[in-house]
Amino acid sequence: MKVLRTEFMTAGGPSRFGAEVADLRAGREPVAVDRPVSGSPAVWLILAVGSLLVSGLFALLLVVGRIPVFSGLFVDPDFFRRCLAVHVNLSLLVWFSAFAAALFAMIPGMKPGFPLAPWVAIGGAGAMALSAFVPGSAPVLSNYIPFIDHPLFIGGLIAFFVGVATHYLGGILRRAVPDSAADERTPGAEAAFRLPSECVPGVLTAAVLFLTALTTFLAAWAATPSDLNPAVYYELVAWGGGHVLQVANVAAMVAVWLLLGSSLTGRRMVSRRVAGGLFVLLAAPHLAGPLLTLQGTATPLYNIGFTRLMQFGIFPVATVFIVLCAAGLFRGWRQHAGPTRFWTDFRTVALLLSLVMTVTGFVLGALIRGSTTMIPAHYHASTGAVTVAFMAAMFLVAEWRASPAGAALLRRFAPWQLLLFGGGQLLFALGFAVGGAHGLGRKEYGAEQHLYSTGEYVGVAMMGLGGLVAVAGGILFFILLGSLPFAGRRRKVGRK
Repeated sequence: MKVLRTEFMTAGGPSRFGAEVADLRAGREPVAVDRPVSGSPAVWLILAVGSLLVSGLFALLLVVGRIPVFSGLFVDPDFFRRCLAVHVNLSLLVWFSAFAAALFAMIPGMKPGFPLAPWVAIGGAGAMALSAFVPGSAPVLSNYIPFIDHPLFIGGLIAFFVGVATHYLGGILRRAVPDSAADERTPGAEAAFRLPSECVPGVLTAAVLFLTALTTFLAAWAATPSDLNPAVYYELVAWGGGHVLQVANVAAMVAVWLLLGSSLTGRRMVSRRVAGGLFVLLAAPHLAGPLLTLQGTATPLYNIGFTRLMQFGIFPVATVFIVLCAAGLFRGWRQHAGPTRFWTDFRTVALLLSLVMTVTGFVLGALIRGSTTMIPAHYHASTGAVTVAFMAAMFLVAEWRASPAGAALLRRFAPWQLLLFGGGQLLFALGFAVGGAHGLGRKEYGAEQHLYSTGEYVGVAMMGLGGLVAVAGGILFFILLGSLPFAGRRRKVGRK
C-alpha cells in the first residue's frame, strides 16, 4: 500500500484524489469503493464506452473505403453513407452525451431522477446502429446529425434524446445538496468519486445546453414543412440544435479539463466562482437557440444566426480556459518533484493533447472555404479533443475501482493509449486538411472518390495512416478497460 500511495503522490503531487484513493484502499473507508459509479452512472458509462466501440467498427470501414488501394472494391456508396451516419451519431451524439450524463450523475448530492432513462437511451442507440443494415434505407448526411430516413433510425434517435433529457430533468428536480458544498463533504459512500466544485458548473451547463438543443430541434421540426426533399428537410431540422449540442460537448470537455488538472496537481485550475462565470458566458448566447427558429428554418436568421454563434460563441471562452489550464499545468510542474513522471502521467498527456487538438480545430475551422475535406478536418480535431479528455476521465474513474495491480496497469499503458489515439486522430484531421487545401471533395467514398493532385494523394495517405493509428489507440483503450477486472488475479492464485 505504501507503493501505491507513493505512485499517486509522485505522479501528481499532493492530489486529494490520490490521497483519498490510498486511504480507501488502506481500509479506512471500505464502503466507499463500491458506490462511486454504481447504478445510474455505471449504466451511462457502459453506454458511452459501448457506443464508442461500435462506432470504431464503422470507422474502420470508412477508413478502408478512402484508401486508394481498397476504394475501388466498394461500389455501393449508400452503404458507406449509412455507415458514416451511424458512426457520427455513435461517436458524437451517443458517446459524448452519455458520458456527460454519467458526469452529471456523479455530482455530489445528485439523485437518479428516472431509473429507466439510461435503458431507454440504450435501446435508442441500438436501434440507430441496426438501421444501417436495413435494405433500402436512405442515408441523409446532414450536418451535425446525419439521418437514415427510416422509422427504425428516427425512433431510436427520439428514444435516445428522451432518455438523456429525462435523466437531466429528473436529476435537477430531485437534487438534494447544492453544488457549492461539493468540496466540503467528507469522503463517504456517495462521495468516493466526486467532481471538484469548479467542475460542477461545467457539467450543469452541458445539461442545460443539451435540453436547449433538444428544444431547438423540436422548434425546428415544428417550423419546417414536411413536404420538402429529405436532404433539405433533415438539414434544416438538425442545423440549429446541432450547433447548440456542440457547445454542450465543449462545456463537458472543459469540465473534464478541470477535473484532470485538479487530480494531477492537487490544485484548482480555476476557482469555482470564475469557472461558473465563464460557463455562464459560454452558455448564454446559445440559450437563444429556440428563438432563432420562430421565423422558420429557411430564413437567413436561422442559418446565419447559428453560423455566427458557432464562429464567435465558443472560442473566446474556450481560449480563456485553455490559457488557465496551461498555466495550471506549468505551475504544477514547477511545484512537484519528479518532472519526468509528471509529464508522462496519463492525465498530463490527455490534457495537453486535448488542448492542442482544440486549438487545431479552431485554426482549421477558420480555414474552411467551400465544401471540401477541410470541414471534417475541423470537426475531427475538435471532436477528437473531447474524446481524448473523456477517455482520460474514464481511466480516472476506473482507477478508483481497480485493484492496485489494475491501477499500475493504467499508469503504465494509459499514456501510450492516449498518444496513439490522440496522435492518430490529429494526423487524421491534418490529412483531411491537406486534401481539403487541394480541393478534395467532402463526403465522397469508394468508387466516387477521384484524386487528381499530389496534395490530394498525400492528404488521403495521411488520413489513412492517422485513422489506422487512431483505431489502434481505440483498441488499446478497450483492452485496458477490459483487463482491469483481471489484473493481479493470477498472482493471487499463485500465492494460494
